[in-house]
Amino acid sequence: MPKLDEGVGQPARAGSRAPVILLLAGEASGDLHGAHLARELKVHYPEARLLGLGGERMAAEGVELLAGLKDLAVMGFVEVLSRLPFFWRLERKVRRLLTEEGVDLVIPIDYPGFNLRITQRADELGIPVLYFIAPQVWAWKARRTGTLARAASRIAVILPFEEEIFRAEGGDAEFVGHPLLDRPLDLPDRNSFCRQAGLDATRPILAIFPGSRAQELRRHLKPFVAAGRRLAAQRPGLQLVLARASGVQVDLPAGDPPVTQVTDGQALLRHSRAALVKSGTSTLEAALEGTPFIVAYRTHPLSYRIAQRLVQVDYVALANLVVGEGVVPEFLQDEVTPSTLADALAPLLDESEERSHMLEDLDRVRHALGEPGAIARVAEIAREILDGEGFSGAHA
Repeated sequence: MPKLDEGVGQPARAGSRAPVILLLAGEASGDLHGAHLARELKVHYPEARLLGLGGERMAAEGVELLAGLKDLAVMGFVEVLSRLPFFWRLERKVRRLLTEEGVDLVIPIDYPGFNLRITQRADELGIPVLYFIAPQVWAWKARRTGTLARAASRIAVILPFEEEIFRAEGGDAEFVGHPLLDRPLDLPDRNSFCRQAGLDATRPILAIFPGSRAQELRRHLKPFVAAGRRLAAQRPGLQLVLARASGVQVDLPAGDPPVTQVTDGQALLRHSRAALVKSGTSTLEAALEGTPFIVAYRTHPLSYRIAQRLVQVDYVALANLVVGEGVVPEFLQDEVTPSTLADALAPLLDESEERSHMLEDLDRVRHALGEPGAIARVAEIAREILDGEGFSGAHA
């Protein structure tokens, strides 16, 4: 894995016209989209130097990493407190890197808090910022919407209603569509998927998505698996399959029936009858695959109480936010119990009215997310910024 020296940065390469681009992702979805963007940027600027934060996918595309997802993927107010010394040190390193590495363009990818502070610092230094996947600051800190709008040169938003929100604050925002629309379509068919996973293709599958962060697994794994086993007891033949992030070890709770683990979450959703999904990007992935699902999320009790005071939207699931309606059921904190989740999932496994209505609503979610090509549009915006600064790419 390419690794950037954590001490003194290398001096800027005077006279070179190859841009230095800083990409900043802090979680698995950002790493995925950042990797695709890095690949697209290299098409336009083959000699560009890519630096930043991210994971294995971005590193595989040649991004020199200052820190990886194991250290970065932390969510929640209380959960972040224990990691503050690390984030303070990292922020100082990134601030130094902005000047010592001669950075020409900063591309933060979601990851609020940290990336917003780096955006403001880059703006102070006169370094252009293209914010890709604007953090949902509009949901819980309205004043931060204005801060981002003022500090970022361009904002590439992936939810349709965000363009108007940031433009109202004076930001140069553009809806580029959702990058999940560029997901692979040539997935293994049901027989191939089941054979590879050791499943019976003739039996229904319940997909379980507890999350990839350690704190999410601690809070979701037991109630999610227990809910699935309740349903399996009611419906003999139901297969329980858990989506596990690559490189993450999941120790399943003991019990019957067994739970199969797979790393191809998209294929799992495509071939599942229904899904139990933690709040996050996975809700949109389920919507795009047309898999009926419910949403659940638990966090630290204090973090939840703080969020209750700050959050200004009616829903937490992205699938619901996109259409502005509760098209999929949401269960939070104390509501996340095996019996509650199993009862909500049960009608989605049958040929019920609830299932039919949800399938229609998920189609609305898919249409609201725009058209494929988000990464290419973001790369084009980056070209507009860099070419305005005097750089020339392979296709300029």
